[in-house]
Amino acid sequence: MMHQRLRALVLTCSLLVFGHAITHAAGTQLVNTDGQWKLLRDGQPYFIQGAGGDRSLELLKQIGGNSIRTWDAKGIDALLDEAHKLGITVTVGIWLDHERHGFNYSDPQFIARQFAKVEEAVRRYKDHPAVLMWAIGNEMEGASGENAAIWSHIEACAALVKRIDPTRPTMTVIAEIGGSRVQHIHKLCPSIDIIGINSYAGAPSLPGRYRAAGGTKPYIITEFGPHGTWEVVKTDWDAAIEPTSSQKADQYRQAYTQGVLGEKGKLCLGSYVFKWGHKQEATATWFGMFLKDGSRTASVDTMQELWTGKPPTNRVPRIEPLAVETQMLSAGATFVARVQASDPDNDALEARWFLKEEAKVYGIGGDAEPVPTLIEGAVIESSLTSATVKMPDHPGRYRLFVEVRDSHGTSHGVATANIPLFIPGEIEAGKERLAAPAKLPLVLYGEGQEGVPYVWSGWMGKLEAIANDEKSKDQPKAGATCMKLSYNSPDGFGGIVWQSPVNDWGDAPGGFDLTGATKLTFWARGAAGGERVEFKFGVLGREKAFPDTAGRGITVELTPAWKQYTIDLAGLDLRRIKTGFAWVVANPGRPVSFYLDEVRYE
Repeated sequence: MMHQRLRALVLTCSLLVFGHAITHAAGTQLVNTDGQWKLLRDGQPYFIQGAGGDRSLELLKQIGGNSIRTWDAKGIDALLDEAHKLGITVTVGIWLDHERHGFNYSDPQFIARQFAKVEEAVRRYKDHPAVLMWAIGNEMEGASGENAAIWSHIEACAALVKRIDPTRPTMTVIAEIGGSRVQHIHKLCPSIDIIGINSYAGAPSLPGRYRAAGGTKPYIITEFGPHGTWEVVKTDWDAAIEPTSSQKADQYRQAYTQGVLGEKGKLCLGSYVFKWGHKQEATATWFGMFLKDGSRTASVDTMQELWTGKPPTNRVPRIEPLAVETQMLSAGATFVARVQASDPDNDALEARWFLKEEAKVYGIGGDAEPVPTLIEGAVIESSLTSATVKMPDHPGRYRLFVEVRDSHGTSHGVATANIPLFIPGEIEAGKERLAAPAKLPLVLYGEGQEGVPYVWSGWMGKLEAIANDEKSKDQPKAGATCMKLSYNSPDGFGGIVWQSPVNDWGDAPGGFDLTGATKLTFWARGAAGGERVEFKFGVLGREKAFPDTAGRGITVELTPAWKQYTIDLAGLDLRRIKTGFAWVVANPGRPVSFYLDEVRYE
């Protein structure tokens, strides 16, 4: 009771002192003084210098960062604890599902289930001192942003969050500000305090465009970074031209100084740079501020300088775009690629060159993508300044990469550049390669997995009854996590198809050539035992523009103990498998849950 009285006194004082505070808490206030917005954290002005991603929080603090953003509230206990220990705040994202994934914002059952998820997240974390605010959804408004049912649901969620936790601001995150997004939020979502905006090439001009759209609520740029694949020049064969890491650093700088600092103390409360980590999206180097091995790119140095006013002691190399005589080559051709790179600190440099197949389809909205195939032995000879490359002997789209590193061991910096290449032509009928060749064993889920070759995006049947937790820690077969699947209905059917490309039902090229694989194996167990589940692959028929070339399945009754199952691939044409795995539960008579682990082609 004494604690409650003290808290009430603090809240009352915040009202008297700040006057126009929208949210009132001992830890976080959102204050409006004559149209000038700012956050207060423990009574002090707090401008967000944040990042989104899973790289080291300690490093983020070292370079001047003070906040991290999540996209979902699932399993963030350790993150919150570490952030609090380091003095870093967390904007907790609560994932709202997307229509492009098959969810219906007019379905009462779906809405109720998602509403419950929001409530659970806020009640679980509302007392954690690291929480800065709540971010309700990320780009869930879709391409047009015109579905009023979505905005209605966001408002209901925000109002719920405020009832549970009146001590922190609410935010919803949108993809840029096109269409009527800004107007819809101002009109239909009064319980949303802050608009989060993911903006890339448009970030420098965002302040003027936001005001022109009628924006008066404060905003945070919740994602910014290099120009996206949808914003750059493309080749005649539709391959996006990726900026070098040095060019990207300049784009980060321009976005921050104009889009963020240009409205500091007015409408902008800060930003979250993207991505504080590594990610396969179009390429493995496009959006990540680090490579998979932890090497940092120039964007990290740029943000350190912008946040602290001082560049790092050791700066990463600079690099110019790759140069070749022609990007359109014949099958089996040998050519020379050249690059110019330098180090600001005159460190010794070394280069790594490699050729990959081009991504079959660029993903949408950051959805997981398969990692393109590495062409073994393509680089015949290489140095810091050039490489001699032999192209494959079949038509297709490819991309040549170079990574230039300095000599600082595990803390080394890296400069990256790449260039799209193309071999036109037709292949002899009946011998065509229909998809990228897979490197076997191909792990779809489990230990040794590289990237996400197939994405579990194809939800089927009674969608509102399906639940999927791909990071369950409930007695995994191997490693730290397994996948928990649920069908929470006694009748009808539901299931998930693992797709390549994501969300595709046979309308686009993609998938993998699994020629050479002899079996598909997986481990499964039931939550109670007796769960009858069909497992299969290759569900796209010949009526599709880009079908699977084979398919097969088995139906099993699960036991409470882990058991390995095998689908025999003998005699099958595996040249294009776009749906690499699927499960279906039909008329189970009761809600069921089961677990998967170690799914792979061998």
